[in-house]
Parts: sequence; structure tokens; C-alpha cells
Amino acid sequence: MIFIVVKFKVKPEWSERWLDLVADFTEATRQEPGNLWFDWSRSVDNPNEFVLVEAFKDAAAEAHVNSAHFKKAMADMPQALAETPQIISRQIEGSGWDRMGELTVEA
Repeated sequence: MIFIVVKFKVKPEWSERWLDLVADFTEATRQEPGNLWFDWSRSVDNPNEFVLVEAFKDAAAEAHVNSAHFKKAMADMPQALAETPQIISRQIEGSGWDRMGELTVEA
């Protein structure tokens, strides 16, 4: 699978509106064939930083970056960003989340 983490530092005036700005992009991406997950989080240390964790089946990532909603998002996002996002994008083994071996919760 292709595993991607992106850090977005947004302008302070956009921090409360960021998720609204990316809502259509998020929903469209989650509907793509081959999308495994597309999850946003907000930093607990910096309220102006959002982290996107996403994964695709190997062949699906190319279709994602060539989609109309991806291109629209890339055109819409810069107005709200304080700097160029940071990214880690890797092809890794597996097809989803595994359970953590070091910490087990008994039901």
C-alpha cells in the first residue's frame, strides 16, 4: 500500500475553517476506489497545524493525484497555508492497520 502523512501549517485566520475548506476533497477522496483511509487530525501543540494520514492500494494513488477533486484542492488550499506542506509518502507492506503488540486491552 501507499502510506502518506502530510503536515499542513495553516494561517491563523484559517485554522477554524480549514476542515470546511477541505471537506469536499476529503469526502471525494474517501469515495475513491482503492482509498483505504483519509483521516485528518489537529496538532495538540499547534492549533494551526493539521495532519493528514492517508493510504491507498498501490495502483490507486496515481488515480488520486490525477482526479479532478485533487486538482481543485491543490488550487484551493494555498490561500489558507502558511507554508508548503511537509510529506512522507512510502510504499509499505500490508493492506491496513495492525493491532499494537506492546499494548493490549482486554475487553
